[in-house]
Amino acid sequence: MTEPKHDIVAIGNALLDVIADVDEEFIAANGLVRGAMTLVDAEQAEALYAAMPSALEMSGGSAGNTVAGFGSLGGRAAYIGKVADDQLGRVFRHDMKASGATYDVAPSVSGAPTGRCLVAVTPDAQRTMCTFLGAGVELTGDDVGVDLIASAKVTFLEGYLWDPPGAKEAFLKAARIAHEAGRKVSLTLSDDFCVDRYREEFRDLVDHHVDILFANESEIMSLYQVGTFEDALEQVRNRCEIAALTRSAKGSVVMSGAELHIIEAAPVERVVDTTGAGDLYAAGFLYGYTQGLGLAESGRIASIAAAEIISHFGARPAVQLRDLI
Repeated sequence: MTEPKHDIVAIGNALLDVIADVDEEFIAANGLVRGAMTLVDAEQAEALYAAMPSALEMSGGSAGNTVAGFGSLGGRAAYIGKVADDQLGRVFRHDMKASGATYDVAPSVSGAPTGRCLVAVTPDAQRTMCTFLGAGVELTGDDVGVDLIASAKVTFLEGYLWDPPGAKEAFLKAARIAHEAGRKVSLTLSDDFCVDRYREEFRDLVDHHVDILFANESEIMSLYQVGTFEDALEQVRNRCEIAALTRSAKGSVVMSGAELHIIEAAPVERVVDTTGAGDLYAAGFLYGYTQGLGLAESGRIASIAAAEIISHFGARPAVQLRDLI
């Protein structure tokens, strides 16, 4: 096995985040499903964007956030995601490279514009997301380079992208290349919406292609259609090498076979916006894992990274995470 050039390479939806502070009336007036992620078309995205109050606009996308957090920790990351050759796409490409990530996927010169995620944050810090995938759905296996995947210790797959046939092809191709090179594959379930839509396909991915699984409490319970978190733990045990499962204020549970660690949530003075908490948890855990640390220590780094991100608006670190750990 050759020496890896990257610690992780992440594959996901390349999106610009538009994050606004709203009240409960805004959620109801616009017919939004509180706390969920809903896919919208270009027309719906434009209408909601026009209705939103003053917003923070920044590069996002779940796997993109993980890569940015990973770079902030001092890790070596690469990113695979599709944007259009438009202004938003150029902003996204600039931001990814500024985070220190390798990002060489060619932009689309025709078709849909760069995607964006409209995030409405209510006073309780809950986020409701409406996502226009845009050019992101045009990602295919052709965008997955053999040398890039083989150069990374872990390939990280974003569940949000498991929808268009081309993206599924890209995921399976990347997993095959990674395992043939003796590397690991990681998947985040991303959202209950994704689990409900692709439950059987996600189960197959976990059983046959994934070494490290990330999910929150409701996602893992939904994946195995059980009524308690404890039952979900028993279901996922031994289906993949490692499962890292978050539980909001209850912290997280990291397990590998008979080994189980309960990780306390890192303290936060005030929760402002939970957008990106899972993304940064994955960044912290994968950083520890790829640096050769144990499951418990990797989980503690993950908890610190997640705590930083929920203390402010936006899903990318406001400080260098390496300084916090």
